[in-house]
Amino acid sequence: MSQTHAMIALVMAARFGLVIMAVLAAAFADPDIKVICESDSVRVIWRVGPQFVPYAARFFLGNCMPSKWMVLPTGEGEAHFNYKFSDCRFTKQIKGKHLVYQSELSFRPQAKPKPAVFKHPVNCVYKRPDDWVPKFLNPGSGVSSGQSKLVFRMALLNEQLTGVAKTNVIPLGSFMPIWVAVEQKAHQPLLMLMDECVAATTPELQPNTQIYPIIGNNGCLFESKRGSSMFLPRYHSSAIVLYLQSFKFNLGGEVYIHCNLVVWDTTNLGRQKKACHVKDSGSWELLDDPSRSSLCDCCDTVCSPRNKRSEQESHSRSFKSVLGPIIIVDESDSKISL
Repeated sequence: MSQTHAMIALVMAARFGLVIMAVLAAAFADPDIKVICESDSVRVIWRVGPQFVPYAARFFLGNCMPSKWMVLPTGEGEAHFNYKFSDCRFTKQIKGKHLVYQSELSFRPQAKPKPAVFKHPVNCVYKRPDDWVPKFLNPGSGVSSGQSKLVFRMALLNEQLTGVAKTNVIPLGSFMPIWVAVEQKAHQPLLMLMDECVAATTPELQPNTQIYPIIGNNGCLFESKRGSSMFLPRYHSSAIVLYLQSFKFNLGGEVYIHCNLVVWDTTNLGRQKKACHVKDSGSWELLDDPSRSSLCDCCDTVCSPRNKRSEQESHSRSFKSVLGPIIIVDESDSKISL
């Protein structure tokens, strides 16, 4: 066979392969998939046409093959997956008051690196127990001792909010959740607040240190006005998670997050003791009681107390904490190497 004929044959084979892939993909336009979420596992039943029976070994849940494969009297095939959430590349995420386990079904007629021709998400959503606490809560990392035997903790979490981050390298625009908590010990219930936070280029603030304001004006999350940063719903009054979107500041260099942490009486919110962020509506909202979001109206001006005496009489404790170094990288910049 001449070189020209060989090239023509290769082109025709490639086109034929694309046609086959297109036909297979079209066959999944209306998939017959049933997902049954159990307490700590999932059952999936995926029924497919007779033409897919020869491909039984090419159906996956995450990286798991079917637990059982059946050929029905109609000639159709049925893939059964029965696995724990610790298998099949399930990820666990905290979304507000819910725990979400996620993976995906896929049909991959050819081995990797060839792409799957069909993917389908598998989600199991559970109401988060009121007393649920992430495993990383005790102990956390970045432990600091404060006043009156209070212990403040501050840590960078992974994006799924399931534990302490395994890397401090953050792609620009992605989220870097910052968890702060106080061990209450024998104290009455306390409310953890982030009074002020800045990003800086040094672990200690100096006159020539470059800084980038994140939170100020007694708990106003400035960064929520510039992007998608927010405070996440609390799982306990003594902890708070700042879901911070990474920003352009000292890209490729070390960044340190300096915060003034404050604990207050849980029932005594005010203009100087609050956690406020800008929501999708574009207006400021009070994290702990949206019906009282008027306390956040001062975030664009100055949040001085209306009654200085009442503010001073409130029982509070504060502590300065530093998290870092964190390295924010612009992955589109070829000059920065990971």
